[in-house]
Amino acid sequence: MTDDVDTQVSDRLVGRMLDGRYRVDARVAKGGMATVYRALDTRLDRTVALKVMHDGLGDDAQFARRFVAEARAAARLSNHNVVAVFDQGDDNGTLFLAMEYVPGRTLRDVIREQAPLSPARALDLLTPVLSALSAAHDAGIVHRDIKPENVLISDKGVVKVADFGLARAVSASGNTATQGLLMGTVSYLAPELVTDGSADARSDVYSAGILLYELLTGNKPHSGDTPIQVAYAHVHADVPAPSLEVPTIPPYVDALVQRATARDRDLRPTDARVFSRQVHRVRSALEEGLPDDPELTGDLTVPIQQIRQDSGYDDGYTRGEALLEVEPLRHDTIVVPVDRGRPTGAPAKPPAAPAQQRRRSRGPIALIVILAAAIAIGTAAWYYGIHRYTTTPNLVSMVPAVAEAEAAKSGLHTSLDNQDYSEDVPNGAVMRTDPAAGDRIRKNGDIGLTVSKGPERYRVPQLVGLQLDAAQQALSPIKLITGQISEQYSETVPQGRVMAISPRFNTVVKPGTAVNFAVSKGKRPITVPDWTGKSYHDASKALRKLGFTVGRTTQYDEKVAEGNVISQTPNSGTLFAKDKITMVVSLGPPLVDVPDVKRKSTADAQKILTDAGFKVTVQKAPFNLGLNIVAAQSPGAGKKAQPGSTVTITVL
Repeated sequence: MTDDVDTQVSDRLVGRMLDGRYRVDARVAKGGMATVYRALDTRLDRTVALKVMHDGLGDDAQFARRFVAEARAAARLSNHNVVAVFDQGDDNGTLFLAMEYVPGRTLRDVIREQAPLSPARALDLLTPVLSALSAAHDAGIVHRDIKPENVLISDKGVVKVADFGLARAVSASGNTATQGLLMGTVSYLAPELVTDGSADARSDVYSAGILLYELLTGNKPHSGDTPIQVAYAHVHADVPAPSLEVPTIPPYVDALVQRATARDRDLRPTDARVFSRQVHRVRSALEEGLPDDPELTGDLTVPIQQIRQDSGYDDGYTRGEALLEVEPLRHDTIVVPVDRGRPTGAPAKPPAAPAQQRRRSRGPIALIVILAAAIAIGTAAWYYGIHRYTTTPNLVSMVPAVAEAEAAKSGLHTSLDNQDYSEDVPNGAVMRTDPAAGDRIRKNGDIGLTVSKGPERYRVPQLVGLQLDAAQQALSPIKLITGQISEQYSETVPQGRVMAISPRFNTVVKPGTAVNFAVSKGKRPITVPDWTGKSYHDASKALRKLGFTVGRTTQYDEKVAEGNVISQTPNSGTLFAKDKITMVVSLGPPLVDVPDVKRKSTADAQKILTDAGFKVTVQKAPFNLGLNIVAAQSPGAGKKAQPGSTVTITVL
């Protein structure tokens, strides 16, 4: 971010020390009730997320007490998929929560970028959400505000749910919602929260079901021109089957969604743990590749007609339903007056005939009342709609300083909501606003700016030498994906480790780029031939050519000719290059002593040597005297020689 951006969109809390402990470093996100900052816990030297309530909330004593109580309840939750609450505090009226800092993105980002998701992927994302809710429901805590923005996904892919207890604290506060009022996110609102303001674990199940529908289709199940219409759609219309938008979705997935989002809460799973078990059954059916499972579908199917009879709802509004006054907050957040009128289908007390007569007599009065109500509603709509609001100007592609000046012309302010990558908007310029250009905004309101960081690019990290699974995990934080994996033998790289990658290390690439891996299969196995009984000279030459090293020992052997292999270790199976094969090589038969034949006659000497197993060669001395007496022998007497070898005698 440039210095200019920092100056123009600075935040009053950035740089401050809250409660003498938390140094606020940067703003991360902004919502309807609070702003989230990254901060340093100077006491424990760790990064935390500070959720700071908007100005005014801390002034209400009832809200402050409830906020503290709910924060303590949320802090007791211990679950891998729950954003941990470390601390809560009040810095001169500034209420805040200190929570686990989860760098990454929200489920809203996943829906925006990837939906519709496959049923398997959608359920895999929902499962950790239900794990978090199960822990909360076991502890008697109802979340009340399950939506994609409250589901965080860390850089390591861990799913965590935030804001436990916060919605209840807000809804109980006289400052933000008086008796009989509810504050909620309309697109995920359970019907009972609209009709009577009550909520239990089944309300969270309903919201999770809506979440699943959106993951599967990329759209919300109910739409309308106003939040009121969406809220009443939850009361009067069933959530449609996701397969109406994505025809490949199996019937049992449709049934799972519609069971969780049944308008009659008694027909929903009783809590997140029960819903999680149903999700597990459906996930197993998907793993088996079943296009349908009639038994599973039947178990999950909601008896729609029974819902309508039991709940007392019909296709129109029930008698006594209040009109909803809406003060637009941020997008789909509404303040809803609770209607406690008699549901359709309750027995009427007066007899039919008198009732008909009274209806005729009340006709003109009813008309006057309706006209008066219409005038009142029109006046209220003008005041709360047209009079108090203006139109958001188009600030896209402006640098923040220019955007601030342009907004000021309409009496509006700007603040930095976020930074994001853009292929089209230059670095440092506004890429989108909240509200968007042309949307309504309260006069003197604040426009959140999202400033471009330029094109999103990443450098391929050094992955060579890592185990394959570690290399693949290293791709996730930088949004690269695994491409082709080829396996090759290597005499130097251990099995399972990456030998080479493409694109190469430090190459600048777009997110979503596939990285191809060459992975070592380890050393190439070599079949060991058996050279037993064959020439050692030939054996050694052949084995060294295959890549083995050869060891040699010798010994005498009466049966194996000299120079041949007596034994080989190993003599079968497989080895790898540079492994050693040891051979025992024959020296022939064992040596024997040469008899002493000097001074023997030639004939006697020959007989003695022949009997000892030697061959005899006779040669005459240079000055032969004709005595035929052995004067010398070679080898000499007492020497060792192989049987069959030749002994030379010299005679006089």
